[in-house]
Amino acid sequence: MSSPPIGILIVGAGFIADAHMAALAASSRATAVGVVDSDGGRAAAFARSHGGLRYGVDLADALGWSDVGAVIVCTPNDTHRSIGEDVAAAGKHLLVEKPLATTVADARALLDAFAAAGTTVMAAHTHRAYDYGRAVKEAITEAAIGRPTLVRLAILGGWIWPDWNAWVLDPGRSGGHALHNGVHLLDLASWWLGDTPVSVLARGAKQTSSALPIYDYLEMLVTYAGGATAVCEMSRAHRPTSISHRDVLVFGTEGVLSHGWDDEAALLIDDKGTGLVPAQGRNGFAVQLESWLDAIAGGSPMMATADALSAVALGVAVERSIESGEPVGLADVLAGPDREAVQ
Repeated sequence: MSSPPIGILIVGAGFIADAHMAALAASSRATAVGVVDSDGGRAAAFARSHGGLRYGVDLADALGWSDVGAVIVCTPNDTHRSIGEDVAAAGKHLLVEKPLATTVADARALLDAFAAAGTTVMAAHTHRAYDYGRAVKEAITEAAIGRPTLVRLAILGGWIWPDWNAWVLDPGRSGGHALHNGVHLLDLASWWLGDTPVSVLARGAKQTSSALPIYDYLEMLVTYAGGATAVCEMSRAHRPTSISHRDVLVFGTEGVLSHGWDDEAALLIDDKGTGLVPAQGRNGFAVQLESWLDAIAGGSPMMATADALSAVALGVAVERSIESGEPVGLADVLAGPDREAVQ
């Protein structure tokens, strides 16, 4: 007999919550039962737009609702630890928007809280669930290009933030662009390579305006214990603002994998010639949700907690490297005294 759907509480009624709601609507294993937001009007509007959900402004009260079994957190990055610890204390499972936290210390504290509670926490690094992310990983896992030695990944886009007061432009809230957007690339490259990052050298630019408190353009070079390298370029500064471009190249000892934005199929080049690696063609948020539900049921999550912690450390290392102009060792970030990842 199948189990009844698990009730999900959404925390934070911003635009990303809509994507999670769409995934929930497509799932037979989970259902949204309510939303909490510090802005009561925003919570009410979100609830109405999704069929009349229960809503509130008090997280502690909502965590006590009898039909809540798990929580999806869609709030600003600097709130993840405190909200996550409340979720763990309530004995609920958690899917939290990336990054797990804005500092290594906060990320560790959050993971410790869930380990103590015996419940599941997973960071929502949705690019792992996107078609291109899974297609590239599958090709590498199947040794289609031999041992991967170099990843070159670029995700270039225009301005997506609503205005100059957006919280993502405040490095104290977002952790900086490396943790808010660049972390997608840093995590993907590390996941694809299946290796341990050793050091990061990064450069940031304020392309849109020198008055920006964050860097909206990033170049990030990551070296790995096994000798591989990742070159990552992340932009929210390209014009026109509607532009979207992604380019993936993975070089291996026996071939090259090329994957562009305009076609979810990847081009494989090896000694036999050229061919295509087809993608799965599924919604990334839906794939991610099902992986989290699998983990709640005792399966393996799409993203291990150690990888979520490593992603935070990589983002912090990028911000430090931009500030110092020097390479930053991941061991130092993970072992040394933590501080906010701000420039």
